[in-house]
Amino acid sequence: MGRPDRQQALFANEDLPEVRTPWEIVDQADQLYAEIVFNLPLPKSYHYLVPVGLREQIQPGSRVRVPFGAGSKPTRGYCVSLSREKPANKNFKSIESLLDTAPLADAAMLRLTRWISQEYLCSWGQVLDSVIPAGVKSKAGTRELLHFALSPNFAEKLGRLKLPPAQKRIVDILQSAPQPMAADELTTLAECGLAPVQGLCGKGLIVTTKVRTWSSTASSQGTADTSEIILNADQKTAVERTIQSMAAGRHETFLLYGVTGSGKTEVYIRVIEEVVKYGRQAIVLVPEISLTPQTIRRFRARFSSVAVLHSHLTDVERHSYWQQIARGDVQVVVGARSAVFAPTPNLGLIVIDEEHETSFKQDSIPRYHTREVARRRALDASVPLILGSATPTLETWLRGIRKQDVILSLPTRVARRPLPPVVTVDTRDDISLQKGASLGRAMLVAMREALARKGQIILFLNVRGFSPALFCRACGQSVRCPDCDVTLTYHKQRQIALCHSCDYSIPPPTHCPNCHKPGLLFLGQGTERLEHEVKAKFPGVSVLRMDSDTMQQRGSHDEALEAFREGHVRILLGTQMIAKGLDFPNVTLVGVIDADTSLHQPDFRASERTFQLIAQVAGRTGRGELGGKVLVQTACPDQPAILCAARHDYTSFAKQELEHRHALGFPPFVRLMRIIFRGEIEADVEKAAQRVRVALEANGLERDGATAKLLGPAPCAVAKLKKYFRYQLQISHPQGSALGELWRKTEAIAAEIAPVELTVDVDPMNFR
Repeated sequence: MGRPDRQQALFANEDLPEVRTPWEIVDQADQLYAEIVFNLPLPKSYHYLVPVGLREQIQPGSRVRVPFGAGSKPTRGYCVSLSREKPANKNFKSIESLLDTAPLADAAMLRLTRWISQEYLCSWGQVLDSVIPAGVKSKAGTRELLHFALSPNFAEKLGRLKLPPAQKRIVDILQSAPQPMAADELTTLAECGLAPVQGLCGKGLIVTTKVRTWSSTASSQGTADTSEIILNADQKTAVERTIQSMAAGRHETFLLYGVTGSGKTEVYIRVIEEVVKYGRQAIVLVPEISLTPQTIRRFRARFSSVAVLHSHLTDVERHSYWQQIARGDVQVVVGARSAVFAPTPNLGLIVIDEEHETSFKQDSIPRYHTREVARRRALDASVPLILGSATPTLETWLRGIRKQDVILSLPTRVARRPLPPVVTVDTRDDISLQKGASLGRAMLVAMREALARKGQIILFLNVRGFSPALFCRACGQSVRCPDCDVTLTYHKQRQIALCHSCDYSIPPPTHCPNCHKPGLLFLGQGTERLEHEVKAKFPGVSVLRMDSDTMQQRGSHDEALEAFREGHVRILLGTQMIAKGLDFPNVTLVGVIDADTSLHQPDFRASERTFQLIAQVAGRTGRGELGGKVLVQTACPDQPAILCAARHDYTSFAKQELEHRHALGFPPFVRLMRIIFRGEIEADVEKAAQRVRVALEANGLERDGATAKLLGPAPCAVAKLKKYFRYQLQISHPQGSALGELWRKTEAIAAEIAPVELTVDVDPMNFR
């Protein structure tokens, strides 16, 4: 091995003919090269030789095992392309094995995942590995069984042999079988044990093959009810306009802007019915929190095959659904964020319901936004995309008023029921609220009236626990988590003070950990405290709390909503899981306990989210014959988000907020990229962040005729999380592609700032 290296050094400056060993002299046309990507933060792909034995089997989208790195460690990767043209590399390693008999990603999914990697600044392999469920990769729910078939030359051998009766029966059965048979089936039909089968194998008359079979499957069966719901004129227009686009085979994005209770779901269903008639499939994306039995029942009542994909599926169920969808056996896929990657071979439509929901943005790599991925996939497939919401994101609304997307309006509720009146209650004028109560005088009066009318009540408070702060009157400090920059929340039932970021907990302290004096105050309201107060004020009335503390068991969420629907519960209170997509006709009062919780977040979208929450919660009432109303407790009744939400006036709010965002240079008029740094030593984290800022500036912030704006470095809103200090840089530019160009010129520095870790979030929704 050393000799060629010495020769290279001796004759480095001479033009010598390339000397190739005999086994290297191979016709280039006989070589096949595979482009491989890995689930690693690598900026490029790698090329490998495909061995002769795998050339007929390997396809783009399949997983392979290859030797990777200096130590040639066996590593799993994804084949993304094949070529007979020799890449620029000088030396090639060979693929060791093929892990899949069929590709896990088709050509369209490879294009989509590559776009995601470029758009959201992560590796192609990381995207591919995240969009293919673990159960699919592990082939969960299947097993390999030996199957038997007659050998190709069995007739020739059979003529020279005299077989015992059992073996003759086996041969007769296999001769009439259209495909290889499993051992159990074969021995049952032949009425014998395995010994005769093994004997035939030894004589070369039958051969074995391994066939993967299912041990259990998930059901996608629906009932396909044909009962007709009469659409109003606005619904008909929305359905016809969308079908027109689908029939023309072109992509358009439609914003279905309809007030709460306006019948958006029925519009989706009517369009999907046309999609199914064309022999195509639809994907319906909803927030995980809205995947209620009520939602699922509506689709399964109208379509014969519906796959529901959610986070509580087992690996076996998810794999089973994946295979059914990929075979084209499923008409409608209903699911949360990741269902946008469902392997539909005949895609005809994508729907995103409640498109304003922040849960459509993924917080881990790849940090994609489902809306933009759906837009890209629909564009690639030339099919319509419907975005439905009563409170669209300002990004979506701006595209609509600029005519980039088509706005389809549903301005009235079904059966022309009126929107409920919304009354704001100034908490500064209520003594009981000033003293720490959760329910003010006006709220208590409204609750008594609702109960007297045999109505039901929903109370919304987006803070769990009993008290979100433990405050010392002596030193003015709150009790904080030692590992996170957050206060501990008191949970009375569990008798702990808990960190909601890392789950650190201690028994409720009687003395201040800072000054060691007694007399801690338990400040603020959480859902547990609200429940305690409601039960004290309304003894004998059935009350149910829904938050992540009470809804931990599988099925508990569905059971709670069913109990409320059937009237066994009169007062339902909880966090945002009760605010979205629920339809209970008997709800006559909705109370927003503290509208200011979301309003005062360190986030430029705080006003937008406050408006959305109030409007969505308000939409839970007034859907039945009894009507309804909404009470909003707030210390900021004159804030535009609250004023506009009380008037059900989205367009005025959007106009004001867009003007405000434009003046300050915030999305949707620019695109943001957030770089988060974390490490165990704060000074090192700050230094690393500063170093990246200098590198960004050195590479030039001018792109496409505009200059990118840099903010920071500065500590994150939660400056310490799970023992790691956190800093951030924020970059904005009117052109989204400019952010990618800027970062790709700088990303090599990430390896130089170790052990400080760095993550990049394009279009961030979480600013903690």
